[in-house]
Amino acid sequence: MMAQPKATVELKLPSRLGFEKVAMGTASHVAKLMGFSDPRIEDLKTAVSEACLNAIEHGNKLQESLSVVVILTLDAAMLEVKVIDKGKGVTKKVTAPDMEKKLHGEEASRGLGLFLIENLVDEVEYVSESVEGSYTRLVIHLEKDREVK
Repeated sequence: MMAQPKATVELKLPSRLGFEKVAMGTASHVAKLMGFSDPRIEDLKTAVSEACLNAIEHGNKLQESLSVVVILTLDAAMLEVKVIDKGKGVTKKVTAPDMEKKLHGEEASRGLGLFLIENLVDEVEYVSESVEGSYTRLVIHLEKDREVK
């Protein structure tokens, strides 16, 4: 059987809360077509949602005139999702949250997005101010999904 060539799906979303669900749904469909397990698809949906929310809120600062571009690239072995915005990119180091403090209201309940992203996918890369804009690149590998089953 001949290997399938890479395929690309591109979405252009307004910087409006709620449109992260369009990216989630698309990523979910593509991952399902590729044969990922339901738990891995749920992880991917959460990571894509968080990356899109960061792009909408922090990157494009909720300016609806600015788009968030989501590019899904797949081949036989992996799915890559790039979430591109017009912001300056991720500048802080990702650290594990203090869940006790968050649960007891001593720390803001928000601020888990980057931590979640990094723990739900196989690879994460943050690129600041490239030619296309700043982006978060997420990768999940089909082989790692099969190892978990």
